[in-house]
Amino acid sequence: MSNLNRLRQAMEQASIPALLVTDNVNLRWLTGFTGSSGIALVTQNHAGFVTDARYDLWSRSEVTDHEITIYQRPRTLDDLIAEVSTKFQSKEIAFEGSISYSAWKARTEKLSDFTWIESPDLIRDLRKIKTVDEINRIRAACKLADACIENITRMIQPGITEYDISLDIEFFYRRNGAEIAFDPIVASGPNSARPHATPSERKLEVGDFVTIDCGGKLDGYCSDITRTFVVGKASDRHVEIYNQVLKSEIACCAALKSGANGKEIDALAREILDEIDLNQYFTHGLGHGLGLDVHDPGGLSSTVDQPIEPGMVFTVEPGVYIEGFGGLRIEDDVLVTDSEPEILTLFPKELMIL
Repeated sequence: MSNLNRLRQAMEQASIPALLVTDNVNLRWLTGFTGSSGIALVTQNHAGFVTDARYDLWSRSEVTDHEITIYQRPRTLDDLIAEVSTKFQSKEIAFEGSISYSAWKARTEKLSDFTWIESPDLIRDLRKIKTVDEINRIRAACKLADACIENITRMIQPGITEYDISLDIEFFYRRNGAEIAFDPIVASGPNSARPHATPSERKLEVGDFVTIDCGGKLDGYCSDITRTFVVGKASDRHVEIYNQVLKSEIACCAALKSGANGKEIDALAREILDEIDLNQYFTHGLGHGLGLDVHDPGGLSSTVDQPIEPGMVFTVEPGVYIEGFGGLRIEDDVLVTDSEPEILTLFPKELMIL
C-alpha cells in the first residue's frame, strides 16, 4: 500500500476531511519530494502538491501521485492553498502541529473562509512502521556507519584531537555519497562524561575513554552508531563499567520484540546497570526511532508508553557518565521483526583498547 493510501486510511479513522502537510520530513515521506519548499493537501479523492518555480523540474521528477501546481511571484503559497482547497471542495482543513504559531496565524487570517483544525500526528505515527524499501535504505546507511567506525579506529591514539577525528568522520560520509545525519560526537577523557559533548582541541591521552557517536544519511535515511574505546591502557574500573553497559545493551537489543513496551526495555537497561550501582549515572532515555530523521517518531524511555511492533527501527544506547572519571555509551540500530530483533549496526562492541 502506498504512503498516500496509508495516510487516507488514517484520515478516515480520525474523521479528517482534508490535511495540509507542511513538515518537510513528512512531505518527503508522503510525496518523495526532497526539496526545501512545498506543501501537500490531501483528501479522500484528491492529492495536490504545491511548490514554487525553483522546484518545477525537481518536483516533477520526484512527485508521482499528487497533482502538481507551481507558483511564482506575485502569487503566493497561500493563494495556491486557497485555489487547491476550493478545487478539492473542502472548507475544513487540518494542519500539522509542527507549524509555527506565526505561520499558523498568518495563514488562518488570510484564508479565513476555511475552518482550521489541528490534526493529530497522523504521518509521524505512520512513519514509525517502516516499509521494506525504507528498511533497505536504513540497512545501507547502517552498513556505511559500520565502515565509518572501522575507518576511524586508526586515529584512536595519543596526541590526536577530538576535532580531527570529527572532521574525518564527516569527510568519510561525504566521500561515500552520504551526509552526516547529525554533528558527530567525539568525547575523550573527562569530556566523555558529557553525553552530547562537542568535539574540542583536546588531545587523546593514555587511559582515556573515547566515545564516538556518529551517523550518516544515505538516500534520505539515517544511521546512528556509538562505540567507546580506551586509549592505550584500561584500568579495572574501565573494564568493569564498560562490561556492565555492554551487558545492558545486549540484553535490551534482545528484548526489542513485538509485544514488548519501550518503558519495559528502558527499565531493563536501568535494572542491569544498577547491579553495580550505575543507574544513577544513566541520564537519558534508552533509545529513539530512526528513519528519515535521526530522531524519528517512537522512543524507548520511562516517559514514553511505546508498544513495540514489527517494522519499527530503534536505537538502543545505554550509557554511564561519571563526572571526573569519564563515560561511555554503546549504541546499535535495531529492526523489530515478527521474530527475533535484527541488529543493523554490526561493528564489534566488545571493549577495544587502541
